[in-house]
Amino acid sequence: MANISTICIVETVILCFLWAACVCVPLPDYLASRAKLLDMEKMQRLGGKIVLTAKEQKVNETLMAMKEKEFQAGLDAKPFSAAMHFMLAKPHIDKSEVFDIIKMMPKGAALHVHDLAAVNVSWVIEHLTNLPNLYYCNITLPTKGIHFSFSSQTPSQPLPDCSSWELVYNARKTHGYFDEWLFDNLSMLTKDPHTAYPDTYQAWHKFGSSLTPVSDLVYSTEEVFQSYMNQALLEFYQDNVQYIEIRYLPLPLKTASGTKQDTKYTLKKFIDVTKAFVKQYPNFYGAKFISESIRTEDKDVIAQNIKDAISYKKSFPEYYAGHDLVAEEDTGYPLLHYIKQLLLPSQTNQSLPFFFHAGETDWEGTFVDENLFDAILLNTTRIGHGYAITKHPVAMELARKQGIAIEVNPISNQVLGLVDDLRNHPAASLIAQDFPLVISSDDPSVWNAKPLSHDFYFAFMALAGKRADLATLKQFALNSIKYSATTNAEKAKMETIWTIKWNEFLDQVLDKYAKKYVTEELK
Repeated sequence: MANISTICIVETVILCFLWAACVCVPLPDYLASRAKLLDMEKMQRLGGKIVLTAKEQKVNETLMAMKEKEFQAGLDAKPFSAAMHFMLAKPHIDKSEVFDIIKMMPKGAALHVHDLAAVNVSWVIEHLTNLPNLYYCNITLPTKGIHFSFSSQTPSQPLPDCSSWELVYNARKTHGYFDEWLFDNLSMLTKDPHTAYPDTYQAWHKFGSSLTPVSDLVYSTEEVFQSYMNQALLEFYQDNVQYIEIRYLPLPLKTASGTKQDTKYTLKKFIDVTKAFVKQYPNFYGAKFISESIRTEDKDVIAQNIKDAISYKKSFPEYYAGHDLVAEEDTGYPLLHYIKQLLLPSQTNQSLPFFFHAGETDWEGTFVDENLFDAILLNTTRIGHGYAITKHPVAMELARKQGIAIEVNPISNQVLGLVDDLRNHPAASLIAQDFPLVISSDDPSVWNAKPLSHDFYFAFMALAGKRADLATLKQFALNSIKYSATTNAEKAKMETIWTIKWNEFLDQVLDKYAKKYVTEELK
């Protein structure tokens, strides 16, 4: 009898409920119920409804075997790259087989990228700071940094809080490690990010000072601007991105003769670059631009920006996506501060899509996270970052119903101080609920990241969890096309290009890794 009793205990599970007596459930039934719950949850997560083809299943087996190795190392108390700060994790990630697959994967569209941080800093230093007649000065206050200026002779007017102008060519000859010093000024990269950027305040100050000299270079002459923008498209293309929407504050350029043009001329040059690039690389779909306002500007400046944006949309309907307000939300004005200016398009029966940064904050119950509600009420097309949205169930419900996707930028949120371990990023719960979202990279060059692959890695390994598989990655890409600022016809063409690349990607993975990972049953 003792043996029988032991067997009964092992093979049953006693479930006790508040509203009923304890129920003895056979262990196989319990495990079946548990598996059913996990399957239900899997179906509800992002990518859960995708049915993988036979070839995709082979690739998925390879991918998940790689992923299991990395997760097991973390569970065995070894370094787990996806839980580390990006600047410390990057050398490990770059050796990861999972990352190798993500690099090879066609990622669709990058929908949240800023112009001044879209090109690798080393390229900027090599190709732009070696141009003739370039001067620089050192900024001393309020934070350290540099300014650049192209001039046929030493600029006569010194800038406030800046040292005297010096020719870059001379400085490079006389100062040791000059290019390394430039790199430090144009990026946030550091060996000890937690000490260098102990809070969001310090991180944002360094971030801003890194962009200033790039702006001086890019928005100087049309030749420099076009060279830079072409490189931006090339770097994203080489990272297997098929389409990009670039945010930038249009600034005037000078022609070869020195004539200063208006901002529409700048946008025309961007369009020229895009057309030429697509002609050269026909499996790259294209690019559109989202104009910006700075959320610290006076209301009359924002009003003019809105009027300009309406004009851009009329002049460049195929290449202009809409308008945004950017810069640090915690220290800038809320959307409500500019409400009269932002309502101008609707009050004048003008069409102007918005793509607002909103909720990029750790705070709750402040004007910063309440920007989410204003963005939704202003009919934003997507929400940039939306980091605080999980604290606002009403905003979440409205965004889901209206199909407003959150532009998730994992590494940016980490580097700028919102979260340290990206497994704790609020978008993890959004992925678990199949909430409308896309993965993007914000300002990848500032922290020396790939245009999109490193952010995809963190989204897959940290935000999406251990069980996320190839279907999750596929849905990331499909979402980027679905929520792009394109017409249905454009989406169809883009998906056709992407599908061809996806099928090539599957073959590439199997050619490289099948012998190592795919079981006989799936070969």
